[in-house]
Amino acid sequence: MKKFFLILLLILFAYPAFAQDAHSAFDSGEWFKFRIHYGVFTASYATLEVKEDVIDNMPVHHVVGIGKSTGLLSLFFKVEDYYETYIDKNEVKPYRFIRKINEGGHTKDIEINFDHTQNEALVFNKKYNTKKKFAIKSNVQDMMSSFYYLRNNIKTTSLKKGDEQYVTMFFDNENYRFKLKFLGREIIKTKMGKIACLKFRPYVQADRIFKEEESMTVWVSDDDNRMPVRIKADILVGSIKADLDAFKGLKHPFKIVVD
Repeated sequence: MKKFFLILLLILFAYPAFAQDAHSAFDSGEWFKFRIHYGVFTASYATLEVKEDVIDNMPVHHVVGIGKSTGLLSLFFKVEDYYETYIDKNEVKPYRFIRKINEGGHTKDIEINFDHTQNEALVFNKKYNTKKKFAIKSNVQDMMSSFYYLRNNIKTTSLKKGDEQYVTMFFDNENYRFKLKFLGREIIKTKMGKIACLKFRPYVQADRIFKEEESMTVWVSDDDNRMPVRIKADILVGSIKADLDAFKGLKHPFKIVVD
């Protein structure tokens, strides 16, 4: 369960890059709400919001992601996750990333400031009051900005089944390579109606080997928004799903499939 929340936020809150579309997939004012459930039981809700902000006198997109457990889950495994990223409006690269979490008593309070000129990340661990610099890769993303970077760099018309798409990510104090494998197109039935989707399988590189994460599958809308519609992780007994529950402020028209 704990790992599912982490990967969920990576994908929601998350190629050699394919040719970028002429327009971006998102803008300030966009807001998503997700229902995370195990069978018929709702485990938690998560939200993502893009705001206008300024950092170091530079206008940026300020993305805030919040995830909280609810119902029975909160009684024996309390989850309160809070994430922020400040990203460049033109290049979609992060300047600052904040991760403040409490997952069943496991807590973290970390702020990362990116210096893309020096290829360094300053990691401020507020829980232990420590600061340390780490080398980062070029064109690096944090775990939230990765999602928005990928949305802007996927050209839906040229995707073929089996295509693999990548992003370099810095998380906590390490550089990772994150991969999405395209599985094909599928129509998903949601509370908003039927939505045409692109289906992906995520992998994370560990020790130079890409490993499948809990048989996880991700569906994003097959339109100019490329918004997340569903995430499913198979576990030992059943599966955990995150479904898009509500949204507003989309940059492009929302389309449903009419039979």
